[in-house]
Amino acid sequence: MADTAVPDFVRRLWRLPTEPSSRGRKSVLDVDTVVNTAVRLADSHGLEAATLPKVARELSVTAMSLYRHIGSKHELLLLMVDAASEPAPAGKVASGWREGLRSWARDLWKLYQKRPWLPRVPVYRAPSGPRQIAWLERGFAQLASTDLTGKEMLAALTLLSGFVRHSALLQRELEEGREPGQAQTESQREYAAALNCVISSEQFPHTSAILTSGALGTGSDRDDEPDQDFTEGLELILDGLAARITAASRASPGSVR
Repeated sequence: MADTAVPDFVRRLWRLPTEPSSRGRKSVLDVDTVVNTAVRLADSHGLEAATLPKVARELSVTAMSLYRHIGSKHELLLLMVDAASEPAPAGKVASGWREGLRSWARDLWKLYQKRPWLPRVPVYRAPSGPRQIAWLERGFAQLASTDLTGKEMLAALTLLSGFVRHSALLQRELEEGREPGQAQTESQREYAAALNCVISSEQFPHTSAILTSGALGTGSDRDDEPDQDFTEGLELILDGLAARITAASRASPGSVR
């Protein structure tokens, strides 16, 4: 690919050389300094603390001076996401695609627990930076031994990453909505009790049956496993993927039927 075909944003993501500005004095800043400062502010005070004006104030420069290194506020967020998405340390080799993807999803979940601002960044474009591509590469490696097509592998990772992201957001928002010090189980019991007062089995038979079954966290062990909903949802997705992989294997010309 011709060097000129690489957009400036991708150059900054991959820290490739960019065309130096011919105007004014040489800047004392660079992309890493700006992005690392923004990530540090987000880690300490949340995503709302990592705006261009606040980053500029932290660096004792004008907001306009940051545009020599960051194309826009959207670009800053995307650069932050890639910089903050450090891959998990290499662990033991997975014994199969399911164990490998389970580990992949759980490591992404842990990253979102460590940096809860990450899943709150809007998805402005597909993964493009080196660390995000490293996550994709690791996911594709788990599926490489299956008979899934490339399109199916990409769809599987898109589904899994979206599920992890949504689950992390949902968990955080529900935590913020609870009363201070209130446990998840207590909140769910109050919710179920309130609904039982207004929902009739005649009008909403299936919802009523679910409430009666105790599906809303009435077990005494749920507070010891705050990510149980995530774990159960993950296994459901992996079950579906297992069915697709089995079907692809049976349809493969070299498979034994």
